Amino acid sequence: MKAGEHYNTGYVWSISVAAALGGLLFGYDWVVIGGAKPFYEKFFQLGSEELIGWANSCALIGCLVGSVVSGAMSDRFGRKKLLILAAVLFAVSSVLTGWAGHFPSFVSWRIVGGVAIGIASNVSPTYIAEISPAPWRGRMVTLNQLTIVVGILAAQIVNWLIAEKVPDGATAEMIRRSWNGQYGWRWMFTVVAIPAVIFFVTALFIPESPRWLAKNGEKEQARRILARIGGEQYGAQILAEIQAALGSEAEGGVALRELLAPGILKVLTIGVALAVLQQWSGINIIFNYAEEIYRGAGYGVSGILFNIVITGTINLALTLVALSLVDRIGRRSLMLFGCGGIALSHLVLGLTYRAGIKGLPVLLITLCTIGCYALSLAPVTWVLISEIFPNRVRGIGVSISVSALWSASFILTLTFPILNRALGSAGTFWTYAGICLAGLFFVLLRVPETKGKTLEEIERELTGVRAGLSSEGSV
Repeated sequence: MKAGEHYNTGYVWSISVAAALGGLLFGYDWVVIGGAKPFYEKFFQLGSEELIGWANSCALIGCLVGSVVSGAMSDRFGRKKLLILAAVLFAVSSVLTGWAGHFPSFVSWRIVGGVAIGIASNVSPTYIAEISPAPWRGRMVTLNQLTIVVGILAAQIVNWLIAEKVPDGATAEMIRRSWNGQYGWRWMFTVVAIPAVIFFVTALFIPESPRWLAKNGEKEQARRILARIGGEQYGAQILAEIQAALGSEAEGGVALRELLAPGILKVLTIGVALAVLQQWSGINIIFNYAEEIYRGAGYGVSGILFNIVITGTINLALTLVALSLVDRIGRRSLMLFGCGGIALSHLVLGLTYRAGIKGLPVLLITLCTIGCYALSLAPVTWVLISEIFPNRVRGIGVSISVSALWSASFILTLTFPILNRALGSAGTFWTYAGICLAGLFFVLLRVPETKGKTLEEIERELTGVRAGLSSEGSV
């Protein structure tokens, strides 16, 4: 019988769910601004496209900052402390954003909330990957994506319910003076404080990542945590693998030259490329510009808002399916399916726009696109990014990849109106289809299958370095 065949299911799931609450807050905080937009714009009397655009995108600055700093900070202070910090930032920023009296204050606290998103998007999947047994790691990291989707859907439902109270034909001044215009949008943000406090309390009681502990010389504490996950034999075996992978470099900081070493640079290239592919697949255009897409397809306000809730529901349902598939079918197969399916959906959507078809066909095609994404690029990208980096450079490697993801998201959001104006809706979605097709070939040629392997086994295969060998010679 192999060591670790039987795992402490309740323990692994409980600490993974606690860490994944960062994903739920990430999803809600990222999407809630869409429902608050019609109300805070009137409250702050934002009269220019520049101010409106800045209000919508300012959180991205914080996301990028959070993802950049969290890598080095999590390597220095530990994954657990960064999760606690993210919870505090979510709680404080949500309340102070919601009750901001002036627009500059609103923007400042949205950026702080973005920092929390950047930290959570980096550390939550990394922590889950590092505590999960190899046969479960895919589904456990996908759990983080599931909570993101739950947060997104929760925000979409709240937005829909509140927006339904706005009478048709209401003027800007009527909206500004209404309960929604004065207080409703504030509660949309403030409600995030409730799960943020829960996240904070649960993060206090989870253990530190055993791989971080081993890297920082706390081997006995790491062994105890691993033993609680899979028993004494499992704890001893996995700790030995971790120590062998770390070799003689178990302590100290990560030098830039290590990231540029051929084996590590190869892995970093894969991580960054997958992060950019997830965003440049164009799926977030359907989320971020859903109002424009469905309005162009002939839907009214109520129809648009209801369609957005449907997209969130499909996103959740297919993410649940992905949770059961990622450790059975594997990462590579799901990524290939997703790239091909999204490319085909974008191609058909472009043809629909070119033919002037409106209404239900556009909704069905966008739902198909979201379904393919929820089964593949959405969860699997996070799984791969969290598991392909060697233990020693995992914090900074994930940080660079997630920073690339947020940078790609910013570029995608910024360029969509430009592409749409220059190429039309059909040409824009055909462009995204071409990117997905290129992504399919990249995955086919460069991305290995990692299901069922320990993080140390993945490290040896991807970097081409035998565990325990230092740059000077043998163990």
